[in-house]
Amino acid sequence: MSFSNEYLKKNTEAAPLAVFRIFFGLMMLISIIRFWSNGWIDKLYIQPKYFFSYYGFEFVKPLGNYTYLIFVLCGVSAIFVALGYKYRIAIITFFLSFTYIELMDKTTYLNHYYFISILSFLMIFLPANAYFSVDAKQKGVSYQFIPKWTIDSVKLLLGIVYFYAGLAKLNSDWLIKAMPLKIWLPSKYDIPVLGDLMQQEWIHYSFSYFGALYDLTIPFLLLYRKTRVLAFVLVVAFHVLTRVLFPIGMFPYIMIISTLIFFDAKIHHRILAVISKTFRIKKNTFDTKKVFFYVPRRGKIILTTLALFFTIQLLLPFRYLVYPGELFWTEEGYRFSWRVMLVEKAGYANFKIVEGTTGKRFYVDNDDFLTSFQQKQMAIQPDFILQYSHHLKEHFQGQGHQDVQVFVESYVSLNGRLSSQYIDPEVDLGKQKESFKHKTWIIPFKDEIKGL
Repeated sequence: MSFSNEYLKKNTEAAPLAVFRIFFGLMMLISIIRFWSNGWIDKLYIQPKYFFSYYGFEFVKPLGNYTYLIFVLCGVSAIFVALGYKYRIAIITFFLSFTYIELMDKTTYLNHYYFISILSFLMIFLPANAYFSVDAKQKGVSYQFIPKWTIDSVKLLLGIVYFYAGLAKLNSDWLIKAMPLKIWLPSKYDIPVLGDLMQQEWIHYSFSYFGALYDLTIPFLLLYRKTRVLAFVLVVAFHVLTRVLFPIGMFPYIMIISTLIFFDAKIHHRILAVISKTFRIKKNTFDTKKVFFYVPRRGKIILTTLALFFTIQLLLPFRYLVYPGELFWTEEGYRFSWRVMLVEKAGYANFKIVEGTTGKRFYVDNDDFLTSFQQKQMAIQPDFILQYSHHLKEHFQGQGHQDVQVFVESYVSLNGRLSSQYIDPEVDLGKQKESFKHKTWIIPFKDEIKGL
């Protein structure tokens, strides 16, 4: 028997996956409620006049006031996931609704939104409702044991997120210049106790090196039994500190809760015992000693799908290697690669409309088309600039202007460097096509950032 076949036949307690399902659903519900209560649905998806679509997903748009229904659907499905009720339908619904929300406007792109999307996709294929769930209760069948690889797949995804985030920090700006922390941390002067420390350069470098070391080693420390408790303490300390210093929402708490899956089943049985006592659930009815297994054909399809899924996750962050130029400058291959908080870019983009037939020209007031948040993101990302240029061309052609050409005067500063010209001002962006090819109209970076 080969190692792979022997491994795939191993079983383990289902409790860790059940706890993970419960906490995941609850955290997602809280996230949706928080997003709604802060008025961000209206601010980000109702008020704007224009939305920046992802390439290939131009059909995904906010639905006006009906956009609220997508969030309702997402929140309700999160509740059902937590309960393990109609789990398969619930997790598919959550994945589709959450991913739709994420794709509506790439202005709001965050690594942790992408993480939730791919994690919920992974959970579609896992028997997270086999144990301690409404489904198990209603069907009268509870499985206390599940294939080991189902839990290991979650650990692997978490490991990829951390390790790749660590690899991304192995660059000269982060390690040698302590950038962009040297820009961000001094602004936290008003934080009690820590405010004065944030002004110290040695703190900037300490945070830089500790951040890289933490991301590179934490998956392995969590896997090793003897260092697991220490690793979890580091996880809590790291994410609580990042939450205090940076406005990154629920992500720190999601990562803290997620790392519980690395612990032995005994810990999770204790958690489930507390839940059982609180809600008067008879936990012993789920402890059947039964083993869940996939029907061979279905199991083979699932394993093949997940093998492809993880292959993509392992390779996608390296797609930047096929593009010339500095990644942090061009951002070609930057998204979906776990490059977390590595860049501080600021810039402006002044668009000039020219009528090719008459030579008439005028400048655009971006306030007429975009929110301030959209303008900030657009000015520093080439695909945003191109997309906006096409929108301007269509708009002014619709107003009767002939042979519309779109040019931009754009300057960007990267990680504290002096601002320099970003986009070739002589290129008519209205004629440039969006694709996965290198954007030759990006002016090359005038410095070098060494590293991965």
